[in-house]
Amino acid sequence: MFWDNLTLAARFFIEIAVELTVLFIGITFLVGLIQEYLPEETIKKALGGRNKVAGSILGAGFGALTPFCSCSTIPLLLGMLKAGVPFAAAMAFLFSSPLLNPVIISLFIILLGWKIAAIYFAVTFTSTVVIGLLLDGAGFSSQIKPVAVVRNKCDCQQATDSKSRIQRSAVFAFSLFRQLVPYLLLGAGIGAFIHGFVPTEIISSLAGPGNPLAVPVAAIIGVPLYIRAETMIPIGLALIKKGMSLGAVLALVIGGAGASIPELTLLSSIFKKRLLAAFVVTVFSIAVIAGYLANLLVL
Repeated sequence: MFWDNLTLAARFFIEIAVELTVLFIGITFLVGLIQEYLPEETIKKALGGRNKVAGSILGAGFGALTPFCSCSTIPLLLGMLKAGVPFAAAMAFLFSSPLLNPVIISLFIILLGWKIAAIYFAVTFTSTVVIGLLLDGAGFSSQIKPVAVVRNKCDCQQATDSKSRIQRSAVFAFSLFRQLVPYLLLGAGIGAFIHGFVPTEIISSLAGPGNPLAVPVAAIIGVPLYIRAETMIPIGLALIKKGMSLGAVLALVIGGAGASIPELTLLSSIFKKRLLAAFVVTVFSIAVIAGYLANLLVL
């Protein structure tokens, strides 16, 4: 019995690890090309001078195209605010960037199916736009601390021919893969263990479709949990195969990707308490809404 479970877990690990590696490198290469033609200054100029609704939609859209971690998103957020980008647009970008990037969406499509990916994208994109407008309308723009923007400047001129852009995109893809491969393998390893050794009955009873509290509980666990979405998605695949509801997995991924402890620590340096609390509540709400919709729409 043990060896059968070990074989099952090993097969799952190898399949998912290979699939994630090929997918991750390919998608991040394409993302690198997007970033070659979509630098920070282009984003700021495009968002500046827009009305609140259009700016918020564009902010969410740019966030969906730029797979920045919080270390890059937050300095860029400050730069946007200093450059006069509308507060609603900047907030939409902040929420969208870690949740809606091509890598995460591609992983959802390949591993969990296009229906889940579509629900995830639609709910998250719409929510980021609406939340940006609501926070702006509620006067939360006054909750930004007066922090100076510190940026690294390079005096060199990068070549802009196609060959150079492709080379830099390839370097970006493999560099990012080297940084994140431990997280990908960790997720595949945990998922393999769950797939091979955790009884289906336990997960089905605790977090299956029959438990109405599974979604908010998963969101509560995900919000302070520092697990990247790239790590969580293969774990979620194993949990779904063991009986966990799609909605609970979605809530766990959104909570973990949208409001990790390191990100909240960085945000506390530029957000006052009210805005920081609103940020956490927003991520939790998006996770719960997306989770329940997934359970309702995907049978």
